[in-house]
Amino acid sequence: MHATSNDRPRITTRVTTYAQQAIEQAAEMTATTTSQFVAQAALREAERIIEEHSIIRLSQNDMQKFLDALDNPKPVPNRLAVSLKQHKEDRQHDTSSRSSTVRWTPKPL
Repeated sequence: MHATSNDRPRITTRVTTYAQQAIEQAAEMTATTTSQFVAQAALREAERIIEEHSIIRLSQNDMQKFLDALDNPKPVPNRLAVSLKQHKEDRQHDTSSRSSTVRWTPKPL
């Protein structure tokens, strides 16, 4: 069963006369309606942007450095280890809230 046009979300936009004419011409050349052409083009661009922001591309050299860093992590600095331990202890004793909010106040140096 196909969704009727009333069941589907709608996107509307205003464009220049030039943009409308170009879109209509391209839609005609691809044997689609203007709405189909715009929806397909917008979806392709949306998917491209999502992929671009979801994938990290590294050179072979950078990839090897990244994998080496994962396999051989640097030791945690002492100040950070102490802070993490203190935070963990504070979280265990704080039973009033189990949210993911972190209450942190920097200690003077």
